[in-house]
Amino acid sequence: MTQKVVVIYSGGMDSFTVLNKALQQGHDVYALSFDYGQRHVKELKVAASVCEKLNVPHKIVDISAINQLIGGSSLTDDIDVPEGHYEEESMKSTIVPNRNMILLSLAVGYAVSLKAGKVYYGAHSGDHAIYPDCRPEFVQKMDDVCRIANYDAVEIFSPYLNNTKIGILTDGIEMGLDYSQTWTCYNGREKACGKCGACQERLEAFALNNITDPLEYE
Repeated sequence: MTQKVVVIYSGGMDSFTVLNKALQQGHDVYALSFDYGQRHVKELKVAASVCEKLNVPHKIVDISAINQLIGGSSLTDDIDVPEGHYEEESMKSTIVPNRNMILLSLAVGYAVSLKAGKVYYGAHSGDHAIYPDCRPEFVQKMDDVCRIANYDAVEIFSPYLNNTKIGILTDGIEMGLDYSQTWTCYNGREKACGKCGACQERLEAFALNNITDPLEYE
Protein backbone atom coordinates (compact mmCIF):
# COMPACT_ATOMS: atom_id res chain seq x y z
CA MET A 1 0.00 0.00 0.00
CA THR A 2 1.32 3.43 -0.94
CA GLN A 3 2.27 5.65 1.96
CA LYS A 4 4.24 8.84 2.48
CA VAL A 5 7.79 8.26 3.66
CA VAL A 6 10.78 10.50 4.35
CA VAL A 7 14.19 9.29 3.16
CA ILE A 8 17.33 10.74 4.72
CA TYR A 9 19.37 11.15 1.56
CA SER A 10 23.03 12.14 1.67
CA GLY A 11 23.87 11.59 -1.99
CA GLY A 12 26.03 8.55 -1.18
CA MET A 13 25.55 5.08 -2.60
CA ASP A 14 23.81 3.66 0.50
CA SER A 15 21.14 6.33 0.76
CA PHE A 16 20.81 6.36 -3.07
CA THR A 17 19.92 2.67 -2.88
CA VAL A 18 17.51 3.30 0.01
CA LEU A 19 15.84 6.15 -1.92
CA ASN A 20 15.30 3.98 -4.98
CA LYS A 21 14.14 1.04 -2.87
CA ALA A 22 11.42 3.20 -1.31
CA LEU A 23 10.38 4.38 -4.76
CA GLN A 24 10.29 0.85 -6.16
CA GLN A 25 8.15 -0.19 -3.20
CA GLY A 26 5.62 2.31 -4.50
CA HIS A 27 5.86 4.88 -1.72
CA ASP A 28 5.27 8.62 -1.97
CA VAL A 29 8.85 9.66 -1.22
CA TYR A 30 10.13 12.93 0.25
CA ALA A 31 13.92 13.21 0.31
CA LEU A 32 15.71 15.14 3.04
CA SER A 33 19.39 16.14 3.00
CA PHE A 34 21.41 18.03 5.58
CA ASP A 35 24.25 20.50 5.35
CA TYR A 36 25.78 20.01 8.78
CA GLY A 37 29.04 21.74 7.93
CA GLN A 38 30.64 18.67 6.40
CA ARG A 39 33.98 19.04 4.65
CA HIS A 40 32.34 19.49 1.23
CA VAL A 41 28.85 19.77 -0.27
CA LYS A 42 29.53 17.77 -3.42
CA GLU A 43 27.34 14.93 -2.25
CA LEU A 44 24.47 17.38 -1.67
CA LYS A 45 24.74 18.63 -5.25
CA VAL A 46 24.64 15.02 -6.43
CA ALA A 47 21.57 14.39 -4.25
CA ALA A 48 19.76 17.43 -5.67
CA SER A 49 20.50 16.31 -9.24
CA VAL A 50 19.19 12.78 -8.59
CA CYS A 51 15.98 14.01 -6.99
CA GLU A 52 15.36 16.38 -9.87
CA LYS A 53 15.72 13.50 -12.36
CA LEU A 54 13.45 11.26 -10.30
CA ASN A 55 10.93 14.06 -9.69
CA VAL A 56 11.20 13.47 -5.93
CA PRO A 57 10.45 16.41 -3.61
CA HIS A 58 13.75 17.29 -1.95
CA LYS A 59 14.80 19.60 0.83
CA ILE A 60 18.39 20.49 1.77
CA VAL A 61 18.40 21.89 5.29
CA ASP A 62 21.30 23.98 6.59
CA ILE A 63 22.02 22.93 10.17
CA SER A 64 25.70 23.90 10.07
CA ALA A 65 25.23 26.06 13.17
CA ILE A 66 25.35 22.88 15.25
CA ASN A 67 29.11 22.77 14.71
CA GLN A 68 29.40 25.32 17.50
CA LEU A 69 28.47 22.38 19.73
CA ILE A 70 29.69 19.17 18.08
CA GLY A 71 33.22 19.73 16.77
CA GLY A 72 36.15 17.36 16.72
CA SER A 73 35.37 15.30 13.64
CA SER A 74 37.61 15.13 10.58
CA LEU A 75 34.44 15.48 8.50
CA THR A 76 33.64 18.91 9.91
CA ASP A 77 36.83 20.37 11.40
CA ASP A 78 40.24 21.19 9.98
CA ILE A 79 41.53 17.70 10.70
CA ASP A 80 42.99 15.42 8.04
CA VAL A 81 40.65 12.69 6.84
CA PRO A 82 42.34 9.36 7.69
CA GLU A 83 43.21 6.88 5.00
CA GLY A 84 42.48 3.20 5.46
CA HIS A 85 39.62 0.78 6.08
CA TYR A 86 36.62 1.54 8.28
CA GLU A 87 37.61 -1.07 10.84
CA GLU A 88 40.86 0.72 11.65
CA GLU A 89 40.98 2.69 14.91
CA SER A 90 41.94 5.88 13.05
CA MET A 91 38.51 6.00 11.40
CA LYS A 92 36.96 7.03 14.71
CA SER A 93 38.06 10.58 13.86
CA THR A 94 35.26 10.63 11.24
CA ILE A 95 32.55 10.33 13.91
CA VAL A 96 30.40 13.46 14.15
CA PRO A 97 29.08 13.51 17.74
CA ASN A 98 25.41 12.52 17.96
CA ARG A 99 24.91 13.23 14.25
CA ASN A 100 22.39 10.54 13.44
CA MET A 101 20.23 11.19 16.47
CA ILE A 102 20.01 14.84 15.42
CA LEU A 103 19.28 14.02 11.77
CA LEU A 104 16.68 11.39 12.65
CA SER A 105 14.93 13.76 15.06
CA LEU A 106 14.65 16.43 12.37
CA ALA A 107 13.49 13.90 9.80
CA VAL A 108 10.80 12.63 12.18
CA GLY A 109 9.58 16.19 12.71
CA TYR A 110 9.34 16.57 8.93
CA ALA A 111 7.52 13.23 8.66
CA VAL A 112 4.95 14.30 11.27
CA SER A 113 4.31 17.54 9.38
CA LEU A 114 3.77 15.54 6.16
CA LYS A 115 1.72 12.86 7.92
CA ALA A 116 4.31 10.35 6.75
CA GLY A 117 4.53 7.04 8.59
CA LYS A 118 8.19 6.16 8.13
CA VAL A 119 11.67 7.63 7.99
CA TYR A 120 14.05 5.57 5.85
CA TYR A 121 17.63 5.58 7.07
CA GLY A 122 20.65 3.94 5.41
CA ALA A 123 22.56 2.42 8.34
CA HIS A 124 24.27 -0.88 7.49
CA SER A 125 26.39 -3.50 9.20
CA GLY A 126 29.65 -2.23 7.71
CA ASP A 127 29.28 0.85 9.89
CA HIS A 128 28.71 -1.06 13.14
CA ALA A 129 32.40 -1.38 14.08
CA ILE A 130 33.06 2.37 14.16
CA TYR A 131 29.74 4.24 14.35
CA PRO A 132 27.61 3.62 17.47
CA ASP A 133 24.67 5.47 15.89
CA CYS A 134 24.48 2.94 13.05
CA ARG A 135 24.23 -0.13 15.28
CA PRO A 136 20.99 -2.13 15.60
CA GLU A 137 20.60 -1.22 19.30
CA PHE A 138 20.61 2.49 18.46
CA VAL A 139 18.19 2.14 15.55
CA GLN A 140 15.81 0.04 17.67
CA LYS A 141 15.81 2.53 20.55
CA MET A 142 15.30 5.47 18.18
CA ASP A 143 12.41 3.62 16.60
CA ASP A 144 10.87 3.00 20.03
CA VAL A 145 11.16 6.69 20.96
CA CYS A 146 9.89 8.02 17.64
CA ARG A 147 6.78 5.89 17.84
CA ILE A 148 5.78 7.70 21.07
CA ALA A 149 7.39 11.14 20.69
CA ASN A 150 4.39 12.62 18.83
CA TYR A 151 0.67 12.00 18.57
CA ASP A 152 1.43 10.42 15.20
CA ALA A 153 3.80 7.45 15.43
CA VAL A 154 6.73 7.44 13.03
CA GLU A 155 8.74 4.29 12.32
CA ILE A 156 12.51 4.43 11.84
CA PHE A 157 13.15 1.97 9.01
CA SER A 158 16.64 0.82 8.05
CA PRO A 159 16.22 -1.71 5.23
CA TYR A 160 19.93 -2.61 5.13
CA LEU A 161 20.69 -2.57 8.85
CA ASN A 162 22.02 -6.14 8.80
CA ASN A 163 23.53 -5.99 5.31
CA THR A 164 27.05 -5.06 4.30
CA LYS A 165 27.79 -2.42 1.67
CA ILE A 166 28.48 -5.34 -0.65
CA GLY A 167 24.90 -6.56 -0.12
CA ILE A 168 23.48 -3.07 -0.60
CA LEU A 169 25.26 -2.77 -3.94
CA THR A 170 24.08 -6.25 -4.96
CA ASP A 171 20.49 -5.18 -4.32
CA GLY A 172 21.01 -1.92 -6.20
CA ILE A 173 22.46 -3.74 -9.20
CA GLU A 174 19.42 -6.01 -9.23
CA MET A 175 17.27 -2.86 -9.26
CA GLY A 176 19.26 -1.59 -12.24
CA LEU A 177 20.63 1.49 -10.48
CA ASP A 178 23.30 3.78 -11.95
CA TYR A 179 25.93 4.43 -9.28
CA SER A 180 27.63 7.12 -11.33
CA GLN A 181 24.90 9.27 -9.77
CA THR A 182 26.41 8.95 -6.30
CA TRP A 183 29.33 10.41 -4.36
CA THR A 184 31.02 8.55 -1.51
CA CYS A 185 34.48 10.08 -1.00
CA TYR A 186 35.08 12.10 2.16
CA ASN A 187 37.11 14.56 0.08
CA GLY A 188 35.20 16.83 -2.25
CA ARG A 189 37.70 17.04 -5.09
CA GLU A 190 36.89 16.54 -8.76
CA LYS A 191 37.72 12.84 -8.54
CA ALA A 192 37.33 10.43 -5.63
CA CYS A 193 40.54 9.85 -3.64
CA GLY A 194 40.30 6.06 -3.45
CA LYS A 195 42.13 6.06 -0.12
CA CYS A 196 39.69 7.18 2.59
CA GLY A 197 37.57 4.61 4.40
CA ALA A 198 34.46 5.52 2.41
CA CYS A 199 36.23 5.02 -0.92
CA GLN A 200 37.90 1.80 0.16
CA GLU A 201 34.65 0.24 1.33
CA ARG A 202 32.92 1.34 -1.90
CA LEU A 203 35.67 -0.08 -4.11
CA GLU A 204 35.60 -3.33 -2.14
CA ALA A 205 31.83 -3.62 -2.70
CA PHE A 206 32.22 -3.16 -6.46
CA ALA A 207 35.13 -5.61 -6.65
CA LEU A 208 33.24 -8.31 -4.75
CA ASN A 209 30.25 -7.80 -7.06
CA ASN A 210 32.61 -8.26 -10.03
CA ILE A 211 31.75 -4.92 -11.61
CA THR A 212 33.67 -1.70 -12.17
CA ASP A 213 32.86 1.41 -10.17
CA PRO A 214 31.68 4.08 -12.63
CA LEU A 215 33.28 6.91 -10.63
CA GLU A 216 36.68 8.28 -11.61
CA TYR A 217 39.48 8.02 -9.04
CA GLU A 218 42.69 9.98 -8.59
